[in-house]
Amino acid sequence: MRTLRLLGAGLLLLAGWPAGVAAQNWGTVAGRVSEVASGAALPGVTVLVDGTNFGTATNVEGAYELRLPVGRYALRFSAIGFRARVDSVVVRRDQTTRLDVALADVVVELEGVTVEDAGAPREAGVYDLSPEQVQNIPAPFRDGFRALKVLPGVATNNELSNQYSVRGGGFNENLIFINGFEVYLPFRPRQGEQEGLGLLNPELADRITLYTGGFPARYGGKLSSALEVTYHRPEREPLSGAAYASTLDAGATARASALDGRLGWSFGVRKARARRFFETQELEGNYQPDYTDLQGYLAYRLAPGHEWEALGMWADHDFLLDPRSRKTYFGTVSADPTQPSNLQAIWVSFDEASEERDGYATRFFGTRLKNRLSPSLRIEHDVAYFETDEREYLRLRGSSILYQVDPGSGDPDAGTGHIETGGAVQEDLADNRVRVKTWTGQGRWRLTRNRHAAEAGWLVRALTFSDRLQEQTTLRGRSTDGDVIRIVADSLYDSAALDATQAGFYVQDAVDLLPTRDRLVVTGGVRADYFSFNGEWTVSPRLSARYRLTTRTTLNGAAGVYHQAPTYRELRGQPEPGEGILGALNRGLKAQRSVQFVGGLEHLLARRRLYLRAEAYYKRLTNLISYDIENVRVLYSGENDAEGYVYGLDLQLRGEFVPGLESWVNYGFMVARERLLPAFQTPLSDGVVPRPTDQRHTLSVFVQDYVPNDDTWKIHLRGLLGTGLPYTPPIPGRRIGTLVVQVPGERFSARYPLYRRLDLGVTKNLIVDEREGRRPIRLRLTAEILNVFDMTNTIAYAWVPRADGVWQRIPTRLTPRTINVRARVEF
Repeated sequence: MRTLRLLGAGLLLLAGWPAGVAAQNWGTVAGRVSEVASGAALPGVTVLVDGTNFGTATNVEGAYELRLPVGRYALRFSAIGFRARVDSVVVRRDQTTRLDVALADVVVELEGVTVEDAGAPREAGVYDLSPEQVQNIPAPFRDGFRALKVLPGVATNNELSNQYSVRGGGFNENLIFINGFEVYLPFRPRQGEQEGLGLLNPELADRITLYTGGFPARYGGKLSSALEVTYHRPEREPLSGAAYASTLDAGATARASALDGRLGWSFGVRKARARRFFETQELEGNYQPDYTDLQGYLAYRLAPGHEWEALGMWADHDFLLDPRSRKTYFGTVSADPTQPSNLQAIWVSFDEASEERDGYATRFFGTRLKNRLSPSLRIEHDVAYFETDEREYLRLRGSSILYQVDPGSGDPDAGTGHIETGGAVQEDLADNRVRVKTWTGQGRWRLTRNRHAAEAGWLVRALTFSDRLQEQTTLRGRSTDGDVIRIVADSLYDSAALDATQAGFYVQDAVDLLPTRDRLVVTGGVRADYFSFNGEWTVSPRLSARYRLTTRTTLNGAAGVYHQAPTYRELRGQPEPGEGILGALNRGLKAQRSVQFVGGLEHLLARRRLYLRAEAYYKRLTNLISYDIENVRVLYSGENDAEGYVYGLDLQLRGEFVPGLESWVNYGFMVARERLLPAFQTPLSDGVVPRPTDQRHTLSVFVQDYVPNDDTWKIHLRGLLGTGLPYTPPIPGRRIGTLVVQVPGERFSARYPLYRRLDLGVTKNLIVDEREGRRPIRLRLTAEILNVFDMTNTIAYAWVPRADGVWQRIPTRLTPRTINVRARVEF
């Protein structure tokens, strides 16, 4: 099928294969850009092929001219102080297509065209993802956070989790903004099933932009990335919306405007009950996941130049599990008589009282007032409240038996051919709760004058953490006299509360330096932040530049200093035996620091209508707080005990392999290393070792195609590949009777297997009702094969002692192949 041929072609193009493609002829798009209200020419308007850095800028008379290969394009016109506009144009061979555009002031309405807020400039490390692309990516849930894994620089190792790692950073090193309001991921999940739906609802979004590094001074407080999501503001739009349902999730959205466009609103609801998806895992039991999410957005134009908007979110996620048993087989089966098989198995059974009850509730409300004081000066102020209440209750008592298996004997389900080689009994108890509340006030001023676009801002935030921990892990065995003994391997019963204040401000200025508009733009800025808990001020200067070398090639670069003040997770660390939570809080903990350098280029391969992006980066890391990862839970040391570095290369080949459908291939190479400071080193943790996120090679593919001779049928293919992440294997500690307690071995000296996954979706688009003067009713039917080749990936290891005292690692695997069917109605 053409999809597979296109996938092969994309991979070969990435490797430089000189495939024979018919030469493209060229045409020209030219026109004039003016202001809606006055009709005056607008100089310096950026004109780009949407989603790329390829384009030009208008001259002093507002005129532009852009040569392109023949075909259909979406051109994006943007200028500070005006709403960006996207228009479609057809470029014909050796002809000039005229496209005149009028841009509206941020408070003026437009009819009959696509209107959206100005998106992020195509700077170093900036990648866009459209809501439509999120809809087309085959995945268990239509989740914006999980969709980020198809972007360059984003690590790939768990399809169940909506947490993500960017260019060697940790899960807790990413800023997330929705309509300019900062929101947060769950603070303390143990596994991906507990996380549910991410707060980003792609059905409400206009644009999703990820800064993978080198982001400007307006974003602060994290080391790795910034995600900016803009929700759609209806402008003179009739009622429209969509509803969808699948075997795993369902949802609906609606939006409209009123009062001659002065009022715009949108609302979305999502529901997921992925019981059938989770039951495909090796752990059998009664799964009862229930995820619910409600979001609403409202904007009202008070008067010309003045607008009020509000965003509200309510999410309630519950994960209930009554585990029963688990059978996991691992090792090798040999067909060669000279090479014996080494197939092993672990059978785990849980008692009837075992249960797990986890969940979290999130509440958010933010309101903002925007004012345009003059044609060149805009200000906005907002206040927001965020609350998350996370609950974790489990009582698990499991007996595990380790077997050596003869693959050629009898019925494996009945235990035939299974020779017992070890076992253990473990009890896990937990009744934990953490509540986090934040109140945030902030303001921004933006001034455009001549060739400058300056802005400044401030932020004040009050944080409250309330933590209750009641957890214990117990091992059961026998003493040398044969008596049953219990060893408490881990125990903590305590509660604590913490209040803190954060404050910050920034200034930055983007300057157009050369006579040719938009040829060289340099942005410089600095931000300062304060954290009351440790009394620390940090200062972060940042600089970026964008240079249009030719009409086809753009060079980007960025450098800066980034600080991440410790959150409650880093502050708490791991209490020592007999130490409470408050005793483990380190008030001398400093903000982690990263000095980053990013450089890259974007080039149009005109004959193939493809865009190649290449970026190299280097990060010098100091004041690091070392951590380990168990499944998706991050366990911090609570000390500034390490330093390190990260360097790598991201490549992306993007374009329309078939007309009208965008596809791309990403490859990433990365090295992430750290070293514990001398005062914290041990014989098993000295020297330079991989960081927990050191994923050397990653490859992600998203390919779209039509079924031959019928463009109402579309095929969507997502492929993810990543080398194994490092982990610290345990070694035997003290022995008590027949029990041997585990202790950490050589730090990050082993790696998990390769992560591999391929997901396929087939979609049929139908027009149900053509309504005169209104949007037609469309029906979209999709069938998905998730994990096409049934390659179950390993996310963690458990360790069970054999009779000879050697600890055997047992893989914890993710989901196998699953079929999903989805229906969607748009009106």
